[in-house]
Amino acid sequence: MNPVLETILKRKSVRAYEDRVISVEIRNQILQAAMRAPTAGNLMLYSIIEVNDQAKKDVLAKTCDNQPFIARAPWVLLFLADYQRWYDYFLACDVEEFATRNGLSVRKPQEGDLFLACCDALIAAQTAVIAAEALGIGSCYIGDIMERYEERRALFNLPQYTFPICLLCFGYPTAGQLRRRQTTRFDREFIVFQDDYRRSTPADFADMFSEENRRAFKTQEEIAGARNFGQLVYQRKFAADFCVEMNRSVRAIMKNWRE
Repeated sequence: MNPVLETILKRKSVRAYEDRVISVEIRNQILQAAMRAPTAGNLMLYSIIEVNDQAKKDVLAKTCDNQPFIARAPWVLLFLADYQRWYDYFLACDVEEFATRNGLSVRKPQEGDLFLACCDALIAAQTAVIAAEALGIGSCYIGDIMERYEERRALFNLPQYTFPICLLCFGYPTAGQLRRRQTTRFDREFIVFQDDYRRSTPADFADMFSEENRRAFKTQEEIAGARNFGQLVYQRKFAADFCVEMNRSVRAIMKNWRE
């Protein structure tokens, strides 16, 4: 198999790491790969913060839904969607005078700019993940970084036009992590469509989640009131406190961005 495809296909989230430092040389290779990721208009609408301060890692471990392995990760990167750099450059270049003189609209970053910057940041993050995997280093995404925005802003001195879109933990996997099986993915027929979107039917869902239902419930009829996998995921994820907080936090970020 092509070695790049093999690296992609074998990758899994790693949450337990050897007590082993990732060398500066390896870190630089991963960051170099991230910075070669595709980017909208070559604008590089993202920034990366290396979280080296143990006290900050400890805070993240508690505030990212109590995940202690974050504090123990040898290397932690925070990926920011970032339009602050370009907006500051526009101000330095006196674009307001230029725009007024040439009949162009004068505006600040808006929602579309934010979404584009989020895409840039996530593409860079995933490129870092694949580069790390190729070098024998495991990784784990922490989506909980989008929660508790006010605390993130204070912790990392984040300006207005930045969005903490994802946190990544890196480290050499323990033997147990290497042995752990990969999680499954949906069959292609439910994900890849031709020309038009196709909504799933009840029969599709029964097929799509048959294994998840079997593994979750086994011989039980219900778990904490949930009687199927959809109810279980709704309870544990969609309606959970951390998800409610994430949505509140994202609304706060959006409001701060717009104002």
